[in-house]
Amino acid sequence: MNTNLKYAVFGSGSWATAIVKMLCENLDEVGWYMRSVYTKEHLIKEQHNPSYLSSVEFHLEQLKLSNDINEMANYADVLIFVIPSAFIHAEIEKITANLKDKIAVSAIKGILPESGLMLGEHLHEHNDIPFESIAVIAGPCHAEEVALERLSYLTISCANAKNAQNIADVLSSDYIKTKISDDIIGIEYAVMLKNIYAIAAGIAHGLGYGDNFQSVLMSNAIREMKRFIKKVHKMKRNINNSAYLGDLLVTGYSVFSRNRMFGNMIGKGYTVKSAQMEMNMVAEGYYAAKSAYLINQKNKKKTRMPIIEAVYAILYEGKDPKRVFKKLTDKLD
Repeated sequence: MNTNLKYAVFGSGSWATAIVKMLCENLDEVGWYMRSVYTKEHLIKEQHNPSYLSSVEFHLEQLKLSNDINEMANYADVLIFVIPSAFIHAEIEKITANLKDKIAVSAIKGILPESGLMLGEHLHEHNDIPFESIAVIAGPCHAEEVALERLSYLTISCANAKNAQNIADVLSSDYIKTKISDDIIGIEYAVMLKNIYAIAAGIAHGLGYGDNFQSVLMSNAIREMKRFIKKVHKMKRNINNSAYLGDLLVTGYSVFSRNRMFGNMIGKGYTVKSAQMEMNMVAEGYYAAKSAYLINQKNKKKTRMPIIEAVYAILYEGKDPKRVFKKLTDKLD
């Protein structure tokens, strides 16, 4: 394990907090950037995040905390971004530090609305970071189960196997098992797409559909995911691996899934805005649904995406969930 590299996490939500916890199992010092001064001061005083995974207590001597994104970007060799996709562009724009020699890791679960790119693609095009220095963290792994130290699995994807293994090593522990992959684009898109399908699963539950339909929905979702990813990045991959199918299943079925929760509220009759206001966490699938839909619309030969189209119609066109899902049931097999 290469413990000479300095690691920093950017973000203060539940997944960011979980990643900091994992890093603290192996590193003497972990950088942590958070925009909120209150969160930082609370952490220093109470040793835990006030808003997310508050049961996780940190040893302050292991943490280098900062509200200055450039201080943290200059400090670290490995930058792990865990800021929601809807807000990360504004944060990256603040960075004046040279990122060319850094290893950038995406732990976000969506497309940047401003550029229509995944974070890895955005950092490559706009910050000149080579693809060999860009990595992606994928599940199946819920932050809440990391907090409870329940056995979980991560896949670290990077074109450079050495970089992937270094990151995998510092995240590994008795309760975290890791593996590496070179399908950085496919996995990054899979991480984004599974949130859309989790919203669909939530809507179905909210509408009163049972387990039988849910199983058909998830079966169709993994095939739809395969078609989408193959279209954007064709390479040999096993879509049934944990980073794709496993992450889809845990996000679609788990009580910890914020995207399923969001969809469930929509299915029960909440408006999109009221559901967003009710939740204190960002449902990445909301933004991902629009991005995925538009990507497919731009293709000269559109891929068959009935589930994504159904979720988009409900969230962005104001269509009635009950009617949309009634039509969707005839398109699944």
